[in-house]
Amino acid sequence: MHATISAKAQEARLATLEAEVKDLQEKLGAHEDAEKIVQRHIKLLHQYNEAKDATQILIGRLAVLKGTTIRQIHEDLGLDGSD
Repeated sequence: MHATISAKAQEARLATLEAEVKDLQEKLGAHEDAEKIVQRHIKLLHQYNEAKDATQILIGRLAVLKGTTIRQIHEDLGLDGSD
């Protein structure tokens, strides 16, 4: 069973969405490209994750050298486990 929407209702919804897009673009700035912003954030997140992974490897090695647990190293360094 499919819901049917009248052409008039579809046009009204489209107009509402187009107005919302225009409003958001004005808030973002006329010369800003949302796609470029998203791509930059993805790149930064990737770099962050690589640094975090490398740090966790080092913490693991430190734990082995000290003969303790990774959890204890986290506590010793004041790391609470959240990003």
